[in-house]
Amino acid sequence: MLRSLFSGISGLRSHQTMLDVTGNNIANVNTTGFKSSQTQFQDALSQVVQNASGAQAGTGGTNPAQVGLGVRVAGVTTNFTQGASQLTGRSTDMMIQGDGFFVVRKGADTFYTRAGGFDFDATGQMVLPGEGALVQGWAAVNGVIDTNSPLTDLKVPAGTLMAAVPTTAANYTGNLQSDAVDGTTLERAITVYDSTGVEREVTLSFTKAAGAWTLSATDGAATSAYGAVTFNGSGALTTAATLTLGAVTVDLSKITGFAGVQTVAASTQDGHSAGTLQAFSLGADGTITGSFSNGLKQAIGRIALGSFTNPAGLEKSGGSLFRTTVNSGNAQVGAAGTGGRGGLAGGALEMSNVDLSSEFTNLIIAQRGFQANSRVITTSDELLQELVNLKR
Repeated sequence: MLRSLFSGISGLRSHQTMLDVTGNNIANVNTTGFKSSQTQFQDALSQVVQNASGAQAGTGGTNPAQVGLGVRVAGVTTNFTQGASQLTGRSTDMMIQGDGFFVVRKGADTFYTRAGGFDFDATGQMVLPGEGALVQGWAAVNGVIDTNSPLTDLKVPAGTLMAAVPTTAANYTGNLQSDAVDGTTLERAITVYDSTGVEREVTLSFTKAAGAWTLSATDGAATSAYGAVTFNGSGALTTAATLTLGAVTVDLSKITGFAGVQTVAASTQDGHSAGTLQAFSLGADGTITGSFSNGLKQAIGRIALGSFTNPAGLEKSGGSLFRTTVNSGNAQVGAAGTGGRGGLAGGALEMSNVDLSSEFTNLIIAQRGFQANSRVITTSDELLQELVNLKR
């Protein structure tokens, strides 16, 4: 039988594979985070008809004569170029700007994906819809995130509680007017908290008498007599810089004593009441920050990203998921924006990187390649028919 028949068959099979890959790309043109694939061909074995010979005395060398035996698919490679962004406005939609993959878990298996359209289940776990894969990251402990700790399932459950923190320090700043008239009384209060979050007020009373200021403090239960408040010629405090009222230390070191200006006021304190989670937002480093009913914000967790030396070596597992192979290498897991991993954008998704103009061109190429190889088979058949007809 003619070798061209088998060459034509190999061409049909290879171009059919190209058509399958192109069709899959077009089918996923609107799939979030989808990465297109390209088919690569290479020639198959070549039969040696005549070996090469070297030059000898009086005779020149000859080149080898070989007849090719067709084509085969060398590989189907994945194109990991960045897809366009699509704004959604959903706080749970996240897009990787740059390299990297979200890390998700299904049972005991770990997968990687570029699709960041996440949701929450009934228990507050962040999941990939349709697959139920759990998003991996680091949970915060009292607002502190340790990225060196093992990955865990990220949770943002409704009703997450921020514990109360007792006030241990309060600060007063501003100017205490040195030329104020005698009899002037100033009361400056600041709200502080105990270990259960119960509020109470610490009130500082400044009184001008006999040309000098005196200070006393109370929190409604305890009273502290500070005494005279004096300043040097440069307006700096010369008496004790702090006073203690119960478990609260009041810092007065930033109070000055210049004439003509009365601005002394409570500044800050380091405690707060308990609060429940009301909303959350995503930072570029993957940190999920919660907004609580007590008016404060606190880190809840951070999304982990994985990067690979050879991302093209990853294996597609369906559901926009990838799994590692021996040629992809192990995932280098870390925070977004570090180690070559891209940043994160909230309220947006990465669209498919399929280029329709290129895919339709590939359709034409695959179709014409298939037709041309069909013509090789037809022509070979006609030659065989002529050979059979020699007997007539």
